[in-house]
Amino acid sequence: MGAYILRRLLLMIPTLVGIMAINFVIIQFAPGGPVERVIAQLQGTDVSATSRISGGGSDMLGGGNDTSGGSGGATADSASSKYRGAQGLDPEFIKELEAQFGFDKPPLERFLKMLGDYARFDFGESYFRDIKIIDLIAEKLPVSISLGLWMTLISYAVSIPLGIRKAVSDGSRFDVWTSGVIVVAYAIPGFLFAVLLIVLFAGGSFWDIFPLRGLVSDNWEQLSWPARIADYFWHLALPLTAMALSAFATTTLLTKNSFLDEIRKQYVITARAKGLTESQVLYGHVFRNAMLIVVAGFPGAFISSFFAGSLLIETIFSLDGLGLLSFESVINRDYAVVFATLYIFSLMGLLVNLISDLTYTWIDPRIDFESREV
Repeated sequence: MGAYILRRLLLMIPTLVGIMAINFVIIQFAPGGPVERVIAQLQGTDVSATSRISGGGSDMLGGGNDTSGGSGGATADSASSKYRGAQGLDPEFIKELEAQFGFDKPPLERFLKMLGDYARFDFGESYFRDIKIIDLIAEKLPVSISLGLWMTLISYAVSIPLGIRKAVSDGSRFDVWTSGVIVVAYAIPGFLFAVLLIVLFAGGSFWDIFPLRGLVSDNWEQLSWPARIADYFWHLALPLTAMALSAFATTTLLTKNSFLDEIRKQYVITARAKGLTESQVLYGHVFRNAMLIVVAGFPGAFISSFFAGSLLIETIFSLDGLGLLSFESVINRDYAVVFATLYIFSLMGLLVNLISDLTYTWIDPRIDFESREV
């Protein structure tokens, strides 16, 4: 098993390089960029997501305003030939902007430097925020961890027992009405349900029971530990409910169908013929085999809820997490943050997939990855 884990870890290197390379190439051909954003701010036409320019960027903006007045028609044409909206700006100011963002170097050199820095987990600083990216991510991480981890755990804790019960009582009244509830819940968009929860329970039009924003209260530091825990889950109640509404469907139906498939196999009939109780058959034989396909879906469910699935929920409930950070970074053309979060997301996805494979062997020791060719 040690050799298999080592091979998988080594394979992560070319996979990460490939992911970063593809996205780096796409960015080179994407319209706009951090230089264009600064120019748009000078021209008063910036419509990016709310963020502030760092101290160095603000100084450059001031210098740009001072020097643009003396620019001639030739210099303006030269600047505008490369960047949209650069008419009237001094070419030297444009060069300073390019140097600030690292665009004065060839793309290949910039890409190799980025890979070298990321290998040491040195992500540099945000283009438009006066903060290191690693500190920025650490600041947003608790929100995304809270949403993703608890949503996944709650989803699996409810879906697996429910799926087993539905498989055992397949075709019964319980199976029919729970399937109807699950399908309806799956069809309701999470963000619309989040708005409904706010209207009903967060002081919208009816009851003011739950808080509307933030992960903890303002006086959280002054609370006792039991009160802190209660306050934490009090703030998470509505966001988790909105996110988990549609998460039960896939895992529940997957668990049910997997158990139904195993229950109908010959070894189950043989086990019953030997006099084993239904509980011994179900949890001693069927569970281990049926749960393999459920475990296989865990990485995708976790990564989806941890990153992508929480964007709208974070926005609606004013939770400043990684999903919102990534979205704002793309809108603001803060490529330093975009690539750093992409790198971290990809690395965590690969590691979670490895953990999933190792969980296979824990559930069913008959599976031997060591003897397979990677």
